[in-house]
Amino acid sequence: MPTFPLPSTTALSREYIRLSLFLLKFGLITHFTLSHIGTLTPTTGPSMLPTISVRGDVMYTNKLYTRGNGIKLGDLVDFKHPLVVGEAGCKRVMGLGGDFVCDGEEGAGRMIQVPEGHCWVLGDNLSASRDSRTYGPLPLALIKGRVTARIWPLSAVGWMKNTLQRPEDGI
Repeated sequence: MPTFPLPSTTALSREYIRLSLFLLKFGLITHFTLSHIGTLTPTTGPSMLPTISVRGDVMYTNKLYTRGNGIKLGDLVDFKHPLVVGEAGCKRVMGLGGDFVCDGEEGAGRMIQVPEGHCWVLGDNLSASRDSRTYGPLPLALIKGRVTARIWPLSAVGWMKNTLQRPEDGI
């Protein structure tokens, strides 16, 4: 029966060190990417129909827009829910600090001015959305990033477009 020489303990130690350093680098790069560049976010609920389906869409959230940096009217944002700890939301920005918005359904409410440092968010499916009409202006500090792409399902992969138009563009 042939015998095979066992590797020396120093060779094994070097391999363990190399593997440990690789895993440490991989972990640090992954942590940095998910914390500061972007993350994948699953979505549920009917509030953003028809833009986002009720269940199963996975969106890419660009974290370079954290805390509202560079957010414009019409952008989709991923945010920490202002009333429910640990829950997130995805809505369209319809007003920024200083803008006047209607706080009711289809013009039936009163006009309010969005305070500085806040934004007004609405779901695309107004009748099924809990949004700024429910919890008021959203502090920009709660914005986790701008939703820039749909990653899943594969049949619907693509960039998320800002579909908001100025009134003169839609005529």
